[in-house]
Amino acid sequence: MKVVTPSQMSEIDRISIEEYGIPGIVLMENAALAVVDKVISIFDGRARGKKVVIAAGKGNNGGDGFAVARHLFNIGVETLVFLAARKENIKGDALTNLNILDRIGVPVYILENEQDFDLFSNSVTSAHIVIDAIFGTGFKGIVKGTEEKMIEIINNSSTPVLAVDIPSGINGETGRAEGIHINASWTVTFRYPKVGLIVYPGCEACGELTVADIGFAREAVNRVGVYINTVEKEYLKSCIPPRFNESNKGTYGKVLIISGSPGMTGSGAMTAMSSLRSGAGLVYLAVPRSLINVYAAKTTEPVLVPLEDEGTGYLSARCCESLEEALAGKNVVAAGPGLFTGRDIFHVVRTIIELSPVPVVLDADALNVLAGNTGLLRQLKAGGVITPHPGEMSRLTGLSVQHVQENRIKIACSFAKEYNIVTVLKGFRTVIAMPDGRVYINLTGNPGMATAGTGDVLTGIISGFIAQGVAVEDAALLGVYLHGLAGDIAAGKIGFHGLLATDIIEEIPQGIMEIAAD
Repeated sequence: MKVVTPSQMSEIDRISIEEYGIPGIVLMENAALAVVDKVISIFDGRARGKKVVIAAGKGNNGGDGFAVARHLFNIGVETLVFLAARKENIKGDALTNLNILDRIGVPVYILENEQDFDLFSNSVTSAHIVIDAIFGTGFKGIVKGTEEKMIEIINNSSTPVLAVDIPSGINGETGRAEGIHINASWTVTFRYPKVGLIVYPGCEACGELTVADIGFAREAVNRVGVYINTVEKEYLKSCIPPRFNESNKGTYGKVLIISGSPGMTGSGAMTAMSSLRSGAGLVYLAVPRSLINVYAAKTTEPVLVPLEDEGTGYLSARCCESLEEALAGKNVVAAGPGLFTGRDIFHVVRTIIELSPVPVVLDADALNVLAGNTGLLRQLKAGGVITPHPGEMSRLTGLSVQHVQENRIKIACSFAKEYNIVTVLKGFRTVIAMPDGRVYINLTGNPGMATAGTGDVLTGIISGFIAQGVAVEDAALLGVYLHGLAGDIAAGKIGFHGLLATDIIEEIPQGIMEIAAD
């Protein structure tokens, strides 16, 4: 599903009206009908006699609200409209719809004094639903004045809220709010979801999201060049690698995982098992020589490859001499989980980047040691994937974690383009950015996955799919979606609080079956 910025949506709107001749008031009418349909569904088809309060602003979002009021009034809903502006400030299509309300007798109250706000508060408290039509997707900044007081009253009530297009106060581009904002139970948005409705915290403020097609010109979307999408199950079906009757373990690829340091042996073990659960035929786990017995006790299926550590338990720069031999015949190499960040590790990661003839997946300490040396990523011969969490992305870019979190799409997209590498910025609503500028937002996953080792699992899944011949970009999309889905399946069985990374690994096969199912 395509996701648009407010400016892109505004341009789609302009092209539809000015160049394709679709009247703006028709679009407004269609938007209102979509909201009314949602209201009726909330009331299970029994809307007559219910009470609805509409909080309206002076722009087109308010105009949508006026049109909604007319339709609700006509089907027997007790409808009250409260307006955060004088009528002389209402223009265009919104004014047309407001004038209709005056003629048919829908009560419209202008909020100007304390008595008006007392009436608004009492009406909100006694209503079955409040419809938020104060601000649209173009809003930026801090809500002040009349609108601030309206939102405060609505939020302090227990009455559920349906937001028109976006909860008022939420920035449609970033999903953030600099001040007060509406907390909606439902949001009906038009034609495409806006970025601010998909990313945190806007996705939580909008409640249940409905996307309604209201008749924009389809060609306008192509002309605007929408580049952000959600990761969709239907596309991923075609990415799952096939299995053949006439095959063997070599048919499904060989993964080389470079991992290991004292106290961190679980990371590599989980990465290896995740690759195997994703369908990889052979997984080679290359680890510090002095820890080989620890890994032998932890794992059964992976092939263990000892690398020189000079008896320390940490990979030594001397192991680089044998890396070319370890890389031979593999289909993908993954490095980083549990590696440590000493200077020798930097040499190891640099050698992998310089020597690997196959795609490379870098995570955790393999990314941390590249801070200040990210230009090395341009030397990858067959491309690759990085999977940083916000802290690792902060170290790679030199930006604060807060800045990374507030600009996740922009930063991931910029990094992917600059270094020609698929960039998976982990977190709630993980962002997958492609070198060609396309960006995807993943919707699977849950809070139970905020636990040690889940990043290692993701690295293993992506690597396992690349080994089986899935294109690097598709492997990243499939891996991120499946990772979240397996977490959702696990949480459905045991809840969020006790969820472990190993629980996710066990549900990877079930997740694959769910994606592949017709």
